[in-house]
Amino acid sequence: MRQFIVQNVPDKDGLVKIIGKDYRYLRQVLRVKNGDMLSVRFSDGTLKNTTVCSVDENLKTITLQLCETSGQSVTRGVQAQEVEGHFAHVDYWLFQYIAKPVKMELIIRQAVECGVKHIVPIAGEFSQKQNILAMESGKRERLERIIREARQQSGSPVETIVHPVMTTEQAISMWQKEQQAKGIVLYERNLNSLPLHKVVNGSSVKNAGVVVGCEGGISPSEIELLMKGSFIPVHFDVNILRCETASLYGIAAMQSALLENSVWQLRE
Repeated sequence: MRQFIVQNVPDKDGLVKIIGKDYRYLRQVLRVKNGDMLSVRFSDGTLKNTTVCSVDENLKTITLQLCETSGQSVTRGVQAQEVEGHFAHVDYWLFQYIAKPVKMELIIRQAVECGVKHIVPIAGEFSQKQNILAMESGKRERLERIIREARQQSGSPVETIVHPVMTTEQAISMWQKEQQAKGIVLYERNLNSLPLHKVVNGSSVKNAGVVVGCEGGISPSEIELLMKGSFIPVHFDVNILRCETASLYGIAAMQSALLENSVWQLRE
């Protein structure tokens, strides 16, 4: 875990009380003890180092104290502070045509780990009716838990939002309201497609969107709608990818292309 997310804020003395499920997680899973350090993300988005100053087994509470010193933390690997800068300037969007529930959960988890800000589930022509119903009736609490776990594991500073299920037309309408937006749709055919580096070359982007199909892909009529809605078809000359793999691949490719583009703009 690279960061621990809490909903409450420190009191006037810089203390944070941890109770309930969070207590059990820290105590039973991470096995924290007095003196351990944690990188904590608060509800206002700030990230602070904290020290475990007390563990009360009787009251089932852990008290964290804000601190400014560095030290060995129980949150392993690269700390969240070190990755924060990569997500400061661009909001990433994933428009995902609804797949099977188990795949949607994996897609959401991986998108959160990649720092995607908005996940928009789309009920498409090739999306199975039962999968759409499962997404519409999905427990919000479960999605929030998936998002939180993924953020804690990856250290993402981005508060990912999973939007309500939309039609293709509604998703396009939502996207067209965003400023300095550049969107692509992953397409299995070369028809009317462009290389990704040409799509982003020289662009100043604040919102980057990736549209990915479900198990059956995206219908020709939906591709046409997306193209009219400013999404540019991009075809990757790679092996045939499952939808859950394509989502991760597309997000990573877009992030890499925009990072490279920003480096060249700085050089110029």
